[in-house]
Amino acid sequence: MRILIIEDDATIAANLYDFLEGRGHSVDAAADGITGLHLAVSQDFDAIVLDIGLPGMDGLTVARKLREEAHTEVPILMLTARDTLEDKLEGFSRGADDYLVKPFLLREVEARLTAMHRRSSGRVTSRPLESGTLTLDPKTMSVRFSGTEVKLPPKCLRILELLMQEPGRVISRDEIERLVWGEAQETSDTLRSHLHTLRRALTAAGGQDPVETLHGIGYRLRTGL
Repeated sequence: MRILIIEDDATIAANLYDFLEGRGHSVDAAADGITGLHLAVSQDFDAIVLDIGLPGMDGLTVARKLREEAHTEVPILMLTARDTLEDKLEGFSRGADDYLVKPFLLREVEARLTAMHRRSSGRVTSRPLESGTLTLDPKTMSVRFSGTEVKLPPKCLRILELLMQEPGRVISRDEIERLVWGEAQETSDTLRSHLHTLRRALTAAGGQDPVETLHGIGYRLRTGL
């Protein structure tokens, strides 16, 4: 993704920039609302991380101008120290797509940005997904591995679809949970159980497990199988 960070706290901005860039995203940044608004309307971004308390022009005004004057639908993740319901409703009314209260986890920022981008770009692809001998048809949700049909429960199908959209890319537990269940789960047991079912079915069909676990980081689909 191409991401714009509009944040005046140099430490927060640097941490976001380094983390997201290290995860393979293309990142630009602005330290005030006026510069951020200019970048947002003059360049194409897949998502914007927008702080509310900005010099020059506050984040609520930036969001409103992007929606009402620039007529852009780029997803906006609003960052703020304000955690009341009224503050959140105000952010949403100005055009924010999601809301994250400081302090936050960097992995959660990426997960929410990815979820917003997928929703906005309608990334429920209609073309068949392929990785080696593993195939998934999103129209019929049919799966085959090494020529053998694989029967999977709905949540397992969704997890596999996420992994097959970007083979080789590591997807965090938080990201998978938010995209499959709509929110983070209280424990990792739910995801682990579904991954166990998915892996067992794929291994039975293809003779090997195409899902790789990177402990403490996430999961990815092995390529070349």
